[in-house]
Amino acid sequence: MSVPLIQQYRVGKYILGRKLAGVKKYPLVLMLEPLFRCNLACAGCGKIDYPKEILDKRLSYEDCMNAIDECGAPVVSIAGGEPLIHKEMNQIVKGFIQKKKFVYLCTNAILLKKHIDEYEPSPYLTFSIHLDGNRERHDTSVCQEGVFDKCISVIKLALSKGFRVTINCTLFQGESAEEVSEFMDMAMELGVEAVTISPGYSYERAPQQDVFLKKKESKQLFRDIFKLGAGKKWRFNQSSLYLDFLAGNQTYQCTPWGNPTRNVFGWQKPCYLLVGEGYASSFSALMEETEWDNYGTGRNPKCTNCMVHCGYEATAVDDTFHHPLKALKVALKGPKTDGEMAPELPVLYDDEDFSKPTLVAETKASSSCASSKQVA
Repeated sequence: MSVPLIQQYRVGKYILGRKLAGVKKYPLVLMLEPLFRCNLACAGCGKIDYPKEILDKRLSYEDCMNAIDECGAPVVSIAGGEPLIHKEMNQIVKGFIQKKKFVYLCTNAILLKKHIDEYEPSPYLTFSIHLDGNRERHDTSVCQEGVFDKCISVIKLALSKGFRVTINCTLFQGESAEEVSEFMDMAMELGVEAVTISPGYSYERAPQQDVFLKKKESKQLFRDIFKLGAGKKWRFNQSSLYLDFLAGNQTYQCTPWGNPTRNVFGWQKPCYLLVGEGYASSFSALMEETEWDNYGTGRNPKCTNCMVHCGYEATAVDDTFHHPLKALKVALKGPKTDGEMAPELPVLYDDEDFSKPTLVAETKASSSCASSKQVA
């Protein structure tokens, strides 16, 4: 894990304050999508699969400031689409920094060289560069040649100017542990602060559905990756227990309210990965109106293979607060890479009507729930 101390301190102080106040559901990261328009058409993303009138919509500066004021999260992840297309993006970023929010500006890097002088290095600003592996892997993922080389060039430029830079890497079908290990070595040699890594989720609007990993193969892949990384001091922008979860060593339930999404339609229910579940007009309405128990592992078939950090990092952070010694042990030794994996949560939904969860595996529940970690 490689996160500056000031960020660890402020986020930790925020979480402790919520716990002392008795708040059970609170956000850690605002997932802000101020537009869906993008200059790429990636195989695993369907954000641009909207009519022109939707792609032309933008959240205003005022909309973005109101969103962070409503939810109060200490961290903002600005995605899209491609956020650098937004003409007010530098103003939006400055507004968040003035509010002492940690900003991760997620970009495919194609426009960053053109706009980089509009931003100033700050401990509150990180350029999160989308890079899904080596040259061949990444250019195939984004369906355009030459993008990998542009990313590497811009990463070096941003680092030379003193910016915080991380890499956001999503793993898909066909990845080998050796390939990912080489990618991580390359990222560390570049000198980026850390890598955010996650298995791809089968986003319903994605044009290619056969690129996504299933849960069991995701866990084995991460075990193989971490085994190759033993002793290499790779830096991840994630908690040690989330990485342990990826390796199949923790039984976690999703915490979808941990990373609420605000986009051009409103506040998305329950997370940015599930489409067609509706939108709320405000953050408070999102929290009150969403049937949270209808989503997550074993609760909804749409969530079956999801292990994405936007849902499970908040769970891991909560577990860290309750079991700091366990988290420290994993941080020092790394995730376990052999032996039995932690049990899955029981399936609670009826295939005929999964919107009303019912216990259909009571015998499994008695053996699995005792070892499960769920956040209320």
